[in-house]
Amino acid sequence: MTFRRKPAAAPVDLIILGLGNPGREYTGTRHNLGFMCLDEVARRLGVRVSERNSQSLVGTARRPGDGGSILLAKPQTFMNLSGRAAAALVRKHKLQPSDVWVIHDEMDIPFGKLRIRKGGGSGGNNGVRSLIADLGDSDFARFRMGVGRPEPEDAVDYLLSPFTEAERARLPEFVGVAADAVLEALAEGIDISMNRHNGQSV
Repeated sequence: MTFRRKPAAAPVDLIILGLGNPGREYTGTRHNLGFMCLDEVARRLGVRVSERNSQSLVGTARRPGDGGSILLAKPQTFMNLSGRAAAALVRKHKLQPSDVWVIHDEMDIPFGKLRIRKGGGSGGNNGVRSLIADLGDSDFARFRMGVGRPEPEDAVDYLLSPFTEAERARLPEFVGVAADAVLEALAEGIDISMNRHNGQSV
């Protein structure tokens, strides 16, 4: 009997992080918008983000076109410590901060609006702040999904609260648009995706 060696998997050359908080109590809250979008990207790529690795849930997908591998990851450290998980994954796969894309919520953008940029500050998101601190660099791409800023409600309570009924009605389309942007960035380049989707609203 002849056994065929399974082809070696292509090395991971890009990590896509969706930011959020683990646990059922946080499902469907504004601060978990990054998790929601990453799950949609994974669904479209036919990947389950379920393997535990480096303080994250991860799944590996083939990059469209060039045959490289993408790691989809949801840090399980809670939002404020997302950088610990991200840094562990970057070290494990011998990558650079510029090889990381991050999907996250942002209060300074109105609900339903998407903005994409490379580098920059935290935008008030503690998960992004943690990434900058632990990666030692801000040179990573961000897919910033607007949730709006509360007035006068406390920001923490607002982010950890469920979407309103009106927001929930628009949420599937919003998540879909952000997932479109991520997948088009993979297939055609992030600059093309930025030109096509930056500022898009639902």
